[in-house]
Amino acid sequence: MLFMVVERFKDGSTRLVGERFKREGRMLPERVSYVGSWMDAAGNRCFQLMEAPSAEALAPWTHRWDDLVDFEIVPVVTGAEFWASATFKAGT
Repeated sequence: MLFMVVERFKDGSTRLVGERFKREGRMLPERVSYVGSWMDAAGNRCFQLMEAPSAEALAPWTHRWDDLVDFEIVPVVTGAEFWASATFKAGT
């Protein structure tokens, strides 16, 4: 499964997040794969696309960072996957 992970850096923690990342890397658990990431222009949020068997598999990773980062985890599918399986009720 794919997950868009929105990381919101806690007040003043951007530099600390960067230092920890440079020192320790992403610190991903087994079965979790990094796909790609993007930062907002202000450097306050990071948007990471991750692959894992379930949202629960991300918990060890988020726990390692939750002193500096608040996480929002959103299960996502590609547009092609969504439209191939989409069904709509009449009028929607």
